[in-house]
Amino acid sequence: MVNWDFVTLVIFFVILLALYFRYKDKFVTQGIIVMYKTKWGLNLMDRLAKPYPRLLTFVSTIGVFVGFLGMGYLLYFLVTATWQLIFIAGTEPVLAPVLPGVQIPGAPHLSFWHWILAIFIAAGIHEFSHGLIARLHKVPIHSSGFAFFGPLPAAFVEPDEKILSKKTALQQMAIFAAGPFSNILLGVFLFLVLFFLIAPLSNTLYEENGIIVTQTLEGYPVNLSGLDAPFTIYTINEIDTLGVFAFENVTKDLEPGDTVTLGTDKGDYTLTLVGNPENGSKAFFGVSGFQQDISLKEEYSYLRSFTGIFDWTKLLLVWLFLISVGVGLFNLLPLGPVDGGRMFYTLMLVITKKENLAKNILLVSSLFCLALILINMLPWLEKLFSWIWSGFVLLIGLF
Repeated sequence: MVNWDFVTLVIFFVILLALYFRYKDKFVTQGIIVMYKTKWGLNLMDRLAKPYPRLLTFVSTIGVFVGFLGMGYLLYFLVTATWQLIFIAGTEPVLAPVLPGVQIPGAPHLSFWHWILAIFIAAGIHEFSHGLIARLHKVPIHSSGFAFFGPLPAAFVEPDEKILSKKTALQQMAIFAAGPFSNILLGVFLFLVLFFLIAPLSNTLYEENGIIVTQTLEGYPVNLSGLDAPFTIYTINEIDTLGVFAFENVTKDLEPGDTVTLGTDKGDYTLTLVGNPENGSKAFFGVSGFQQDISLKEEYSYLRSFTGIFDWTKLLLVWLFLISVGVGLFNLLPLGPVDGGRMFYTLMLVITKKENLAKNILLVSSLFCLALILINMLPWLEKLFSWIWSGFVLLIGLF
């Protein structure tokens, strides 16, 4: 089956490459980063920074404290998850490439258009916030625009680094933290919209038809039963589990060693549960990806022509929430040139008063973060190389 989202992604990259080579003089290249410089949004940054200096100073200062709290939480989360990935069999990596056509366990389908819109909205708000707080503290912004970090689309603002370096440590950290903090604030807003508006509306319009399992773990009960994903679970031991809450209610009291019968769209399958790799006292099916199957209620059938728009918008909001929070948190890592790295370096400089020592501390933290990222990305890199190799073998076979 053709993965049209992945095909569209490839076409998108081909078009970008063609535009790059056609208008190469208009792009700026720094290593694997390609930037197209403009003056977009610079006047708006000035207009918003001037009327509300006290409010923006207060909010951006809160952003610094939230940023360091997020940095600490993210490091703890990554270290814990990496430890489990290495030492506990069956543990899924907590990092994944967010690309169209790549199925992330537990996440909804990501189409090309949801991906590109969510990326540019999240990145645009992120960079605009950097520029806004920079202008608040009288740091000139030379340019703004869109960029590509390797294959990933991004945005940027270009502050005057010399003037920025002369600002107080708190002002510098406020500028660095502004981007991640704005992404987190956007995530909070979207969560409230999804929870208090979209979810109730969705529950009113739709009924639950089962749990669609999109991915299983090799060597665990569901996989060993011969049941291949995707499939839909309707019952467990003849008890209806059409919704996620019903499924959780039925499975919460199951224990390792229990035998259960799954009623699915592919027939009934009996399997013996095992202990969860992360908690041996809890039963484990070996399911790593699932989603709710729903359909429009009969009494709202007259709205059928509008449900496509509603579903598309809902999925955009979900992915914008996930990507915005993901971008914000990732940028808080004490890693090299990202926002968290610059915040961490500035703090170390304040504490140590020695530039070389602060740089060395940042280098150590950067290498540590890179190691955590690489370990969590290895399973995905293995899949990528396997996919490339299979395509190469297929190509050779044609000749």
